[in-house]
Amino acid sequence: MAEMSEVEALLRSALVPVEPSEALSDRLQQTLSEITDLAVEELADWELSSMSDPRNWGPTVAAVVAGGAAATGLVVLSARRQRRRNRSSDPLHALEHGLREVSSDLRSRLGR
Repeated sequence: MAEMSEVEALLRSALVPVEPSEALSDRLQQTLSEITDLAVEELADWELSSMSDPRNWGPTVAAVVAGGAAATGLVVLSARRQRRRNRSSDPLHALEHGLREVSSDLRSRLGR
């Protein structure tokens, strides 16, 4: 029984969550922003008339999926930063703030 508690204690100490460094977070945000920019550029060149041929759907679908995933990642990163700044902040409030921040950034990139 004592062995089990020792193993349990070792596992708990080994599996302690580690916060990523600020530099890693910045690099991830930069990469996600670049992916979002590339997706926006691809979608900006999109022509409705070319979509009649299913062979042309690949790049557009890939841009939507990659851009959506990158934008979602940016929202989550922004929410985590907001939550880290204000430890008492509600997680939903931080997520809402992140969503507003990313959507305004995307609007400015699209020129709206």
